Amino acid sequence: MRLNRAMIFVKDLHRMAAFYGRTMRLELIEDSRTESWAEFDAGGIRLALHAIPSHIAENIEITQPASAREANPVKLIFEVDDLEARISSLESVGVTIVKRPWGACDVIDPEGNIFQICSSTTSNQTGSK
Repeated sequence: MRLNRAMIFVKDLHRMAAFYGRTMRLELIEDSRTESWAEFDAGGIRLALHAIPSHIAENIEITQPASAREANPVKLIFEVDDLEARISSLESVGVTIVKRPWGACDVIDPEGNIFQICSSTTSNQTGSK
């Protein structure tokens, strides 16, 4: 068995696709894009965004800045070649970063989802944290 893709349900697909595409620099897979779905090549796995149906989404409040969804039991971890450069790039456009003592950091996306970025030299250590 292999993990094929990770999926995040989102309230604002356009905004979240822009974040993961332009801000996080993931490559959009154009031929799979629909009004309610966007997929990105995340280096050997796909990251999918699925729009929450509008009748449900209208009852979800997203604060500005987004409140971190700390109770979410799943965290995606992205490996980058130059962690400090990526942190600087994200901070320069206002993305919330929480640095961790083991060399990785958590990033909060526009809807409050938390994921981690780490250096390829620390990626084996973050799984146990």
